[in-house]
Amino acid sequence: MSNRRDGYPAGVPCWVDAAQSDPERGVAFYGGLFGWEFEERVPGRYYIGTLNGLAVAGVVKDEPAAWSTYVAVENADATTATAREAGGKVLVEPFDVQDAGRAAVLADPTGAVFCLWEAGRRQGAQFVNGTGSWVSSDLYTPDIETVAAFYGAVFGWEVGEVSFGDAGDGYMWRLPGYGDELEKLEPGIIERHKRDGAPEGFTDCVGWLMRDSGPARWGVTFTVDDPDATAARAEELGGSIVMPPFEAGPVRIAVISDPAGAILSVSRYQPE
Repeated sequence: MSNRRDGYPAGVPCWVDAAQSDPERGVAFYGGLFGWEFEERVPGRYYIGTLNGLAVAGVVKDEPAAWSTYVAVENADATTATAREAGGKVLVEPFDVQDAGRAAVLADPTGAVFCLWEAGRRQGAQFVNGTGSWVSSDLYTPDIETVAAFYGAVFGWEVGEVSFGDAGDGYMWRLPGYGDELEKLEPGIIERHKRDGAPEGFTDCVGWLMRDSGPARWGVTFTVDDPDATAARAEELGGSIVMPPFEAGPVRIAVISDPAGAILSVSRYQPE
C-alpha cells in the first residue's frame, strides 16, 4: 500500500496523536522506539513526529494518556451534528487549530472516543504503512451491531467479517470506493491484494473492529520490522509489554504501553 500521502478522502482516518502528561518524556520514548524526530509546533504543548521529514504522528500535552484517531471530514460542524443525531456524544465541540484545520472530539454510543479532522493547511499523516509509521486504527467494543449502525450513519462505513487464524475472527471497516482512490495512488494495488489472498473488500478497508468485553476504545497499530525486538526496546525505554508478540493470521503483533500508560500495537505483515 502506498506509503506517501498528500491527502485523505472524507471518512478515512488521517492522523493519530498520543496524549501525555509529560510530552517531553513521550517524545523521548517514541523517538527511541521508532526513530522519529520531532518538531515542536506549540511550545511545550504539541509535537509532530517525523520520519525523513514526513509527519507520522503527534504527541500532545493532555490527560489521560491515550492514543487518539482523527477521521477526515469535509465539514467538522456538520459531521458533529450527524454524530449527535446518530446517538454519539460530543465531548469537545468543533474548534479551529490555528490554520492547520478544524477538529472535534466525539464518543460513539458505546463510549469509544475519536476525533474529526477538517483539513486546512495540514491534511494528516504524510507517511503511513511503512516501518516506524501508523498502519491502522482499531475499534474494540462490546456491541458490534450498535457501532456498525453509528459509524455507517456518520462516515458511510460498512462492516466485513475476516478471520485472524488462531487469534479468532474480527471485522474490518470498509469505505466503499476507497480502494479506487488507492488504485490511483498505487496502480495495481487491488489486483495485488487479490493475489495475496486478502479478504473480499480489503482494499476498501479503513480500519479494524473487534468484539471485546472491556471498555470500548480506539487503538492504534504501527508497522515495525521486528515486533519482538520493538517490544523489548519499549521496556528498555521505560514502557511495558501488555501482550507479548503473537501470530494473528499473516501478522505478527505485540501490544505495548508507553511510560505514561498509553497503549499501542506494533506489527509486521508476513504473507505466505
